[in-house]
Amino acid sequence: MTRFLLTILLPLVLAGQPMPPFSRQYIEPKPFDAAENERLLKLFEGLRVADVNDGLDIVGLPDVMTMSPDILPMWRDEKDFRHRITGFAVTLRIVPAQARTPDFPSHEEFAKWEGRWYSQLTPEEFARWLSPGAVLVIDAQGTRDSGFCGSNNALNWYSRGMRGIVTSGGCRDSDENILQRIPIYQRQHTRGINPGRVQIESYNRPVTVGSVLVMPGDIIVADSDGVVVVPRAKAEAVAAAARKILEGDKKARRSLYEKMGRPLDPTVK
Repeated sequence: MTRFLLTILLPLVLAGQPMPPFSRQYIEPKPFDAAENERLLKLFEGLRVADVNDGLDIVGLPDVMTMSPDILPMWRDEKDFRHRITGFAVTLRIVPAQARTPDFPSHEEFAKWEGRWYSQLTPEEFARWLSPGAVLVIDAQGTRDSGFCGSNNALNWYSRGMRGIVTSGGCRDSDENILQRIPIYQRQHTRGINPGRVQIESYNRPVTVGSVLVMPGDIIVADSDGVVVVPRAKAEAVAAAARKILEGDKKARRSLYEKMGRPLDPTVK
């Protein structure tokens, strides 16, 4: 590594050029406010993933913002569709830790070590941004069997107004999360706790989940078809196109319902 750095940097020094910065963020997230979030989310109320996906086609983003199909809902409500999510992204990146659990002489010593890990390596400072309408989008690439969002912290975030979780990893305490009706879209079920497994790298920075770039404030729509992301700058155009598609679908299916003598349900009203 040292030889590599010298090969790259020494010519710059000899030429009298300034050293490049040690670290740089090329994609800079833009802050967003609550009023703008509320206005945009109203545009997406009731829209399905299929409608939004078609709207993205219309603005020139076919297959760009649709997450891979292996990110699926933990549970489904086939009557009231309470598993559906529409919200704005609060992003979080967790990474595999370069450490493992030591061998402890007692549970008390383990508890002390565990507490330090939670407070220092996986602090929940990001939760302050989980205001009403937020969707926590977790880039968990490479973290394997770590259930970052369990039934306790997920319920805490949900109580703040968070609408759901989308993760390229998984959540644990599945039975409780299903019972609590917290919408969770994940790649797999997980079991392990954070200590000895993962740490937080950043929050409200660009992340990649389901092979899609997600920026803080992007609009997230999720249902049984999967998860789709709408870049904030394209949100109004996508919502307008998707609304026309949905209303056309409702009208056509309502006509078929009436022809069949089938009682109207909320999906055609």
